[in-house]
Parts: sequence; structure tokens; C-alpha cells
Amino acid sequence: MRAERLRTTGGYLWRNGEGALIRGAHRYVDAVASRRAVWVESHGGDGTPGLVYAGLREGVHLTLPFLEQRRGSPPDVTRTSSSRPWNRLSAEAAGTDADLVVAGYDTRRTRHLPRSRSLTLPFRVSLVVTLREGTDLLQHVSRKDRQQFARQQRDGRWSLEEATAEADFAYFYDRMHLPTMRTRHGDGARSEDRAVAHAEIFRKGVLLFLRQSGERVVGALCRIEPADRTLVLRLVGVADGDPARYRGGTYTAMFLHVLRWAARHGMSRVDLGGCEPFLSKGTFQFKRKFHPEVVLPGNHFHHKRLRLTVVRDSEPVRRFLVENPVIALDARNRLRPVYFHDGRRPARTDLPWRTAGLASAVHLDLDTFLHPDGPSPLLPGGVTPPATRFAQQ
Repeated sequence: MRAERLRTTGGYLWRNGEGALIRGAHRYVDAVASRRAVWVESHGGDGTPGLVYAGLREGVHLTLPFLEQRRGSPPDVTRTSSSRPWNRLSAEAAGTDADLVVAGYDTRRTRHLPRSRSLTLPFRVSLVVTLREGTDLLQHVSRKDRQQFARQQRDGRWSLEEATAEADFAYFYDRMHLPTMRTRHGDGARSEDRAVAHAEIFRKGVLLFLRQSGERVVGALCRIEPADRTLVLRLVGVADGDPARYRGGTYTAMFLHVLRWAARHGMSRVDLGGCEPFLSKGTFQFKRKFHPEVVLPGNHFHHKRLRLTVVRDSEPVRRFLVENPVIALDARNRLRPVYFHDGRRPARTDLPWRTAGLASAVHLDLDTFLHPDGPSPLLPGGVTPPATRFAQQ
């Protein structure tokens, strides 16, 4: 029993725990265990950029699948895995046949990374809603969403259920969460295993169901962190993983009900979870409507970064960059949205960025950014080229 508790509690805290002590332990273990950087080459179909993910191992399961999905990889994408010495990453990136190299690293290893035609991104970002007394939570969403939510509430079609029974947990985990992860991520689905979800989230938090006309349609398993009165939204799922459950305002209603539950129970914040630092990430755009603050994660990702480097200028690379604006760190360590553009491709401003925690947006001209001798304007010590247009939005 003690060994099982150590596995579940220790494992959960190792993956998700915040604070300097856990982050410091991670940095030590990463330095010892990661003597060599992983090096994974990913080749998609014709007309798509070749990718390399290098560096910390967790990026193979977190970062690379997202990049492949945004690239438009075929189902039979080809990967080749090996490793490289950390101190050779810059030289290896310059000599690869790939078009883009994305390196995941701890900030202590910055000197080993490319600088030319590069940007520094956070490894992940977290989105946190602060609950202030007297705030109308419906103001966090669009007028259309507010009207739909109010209408469904008046009709009695939506209601929130707080569930505590073991059967409720089993229903959520088996009938909602796992099917949803399979539907959305296929073989790349990641989650907390059942024992950890039960012991560390269900037993230390709250399980909420949104009912629509009496039927459970969406579930959210949240952990409560009493030290700072934070409700952490850990696992979600829709009934049977049915994609149709995301439509009709149902998923938005679930998040609004979670925020309302947190406010009623004296929480000061709701952590909506994290995502990759790209404005094209659907999770970012959905959660942005609740007006969170974008912050660096409090867990072991706090000191981890991504260095995005363009090895060669090509049409597929330019298309990929324009279609996927990033959240980068500038020379003052501020989180800033970056939109790429050139003479043929306007910036993807239809992917909005405005939310707390992000400094004003940068519009980066690819003709300047991809010039062989051009410095990288957002890196520490970088010089902004005159032709780069910074749009203060």
C-alpha cells in the first residue's frame, strides 16, 4: 500500500508539482539523464517542410506531434530517431537536410543552440483565470455565448452535477475521458493513469458533470490546491468521445460552470491547463475566450524552452510559419505573439492573441528574418533589423 501511494503521489507531484524544490530536482535529473540530446527527423508528404525535433525527450511526445499535425503530415509519417551531443546541436542543426529544427532545452543549455534565423519559445504556456469578487463570469465570453448560455439555463437544459461516488469516477474515466483522448489524439493520446487520476485528482478535488436535458454530456475532473486556493482543471471528456458534443455551446457551458463552481467555493484562480506556444493551437484559441492570463508553467516546464530555427528558406517553410504564429520570448523575457508574413502571404491575424500576460504583437517580415546574415531580433543580444516591422496592436 505504501509503495502504491508513493508511486501515485510521487509520480503526480513529479509531473505536475510546482515550486522551486521540484523544479530544481527536475533540472538536476535532466542534467544527469540527458547526457545526449534526442534527435528525431520527421518527413511528411511532398510540399511539406522536413522537421527535426532535438533536445529534451518529452518533446518527442508533446511538441513533435503538434508540429506534424500542423504541417499536414500523412498518416504514415516517417520518423528516424537517434541522438546528438548537446554541444553539437548548433552545428548539427546547420548541417541537417531538414527545413526546420525545433530544440527543447533547459535554459542552462542556451549556449549550445542556434541563433541565426531563430526564435525562443516557452516549452509550454499555462492559461489561468483569476476570480475577482463581484466579477460577472459571463463577461468572460462573447455575447453570442452569453446569450446561448442564458437561454439554455432558462430552459433548464443545462445543469451542473457535483459527483462523489466511485461509480461516478469510473463512468467519467471510462465513458468520457478515455474515449475523448482516443478520438482527439489516437495513438498519441496521453493522460494520467487510472490509479493516479483516482488518488490524486478525484480524492483531492472535485468531479463535475454538465447535464443537458438530464443526460451527462461533459465531465471535468479537477484538483484543488488549497495552499493558493486554485482549482486545476486536469482531465476532461465528452460522453463516448463524441465530437458532436463540442458543438452547440456545450463545451463552453462546461467551462463557465467550472468557473462559477470555483467562485462559489472560494477559489481565487482556475488553472485551465497548458498547451503548445502557438496561436494556431485550438486549445489556446478556445480557452482564450475565458480571458485567462498566459503565464509560464509553475511546474518543471518553467525553465524549459523551445528554440525554433529555420535551416533553409522554402515555400513550405514560409507557408508553415505564416499559418502558425508563435508565442515567443523576447530579449526582456516577455511573452509576445509573433506573426510571420511576406510579400505574398499576409499575417494570420484571424488567429487573435489578445489576452493578459502577452505583450504587444510582433509582425516579422520573413524576407528579413530568413536572410542568411540576419540576426534574430527577439533573442537576447539580437539587433532588430531595420526592415522588420513591429506592429504594436
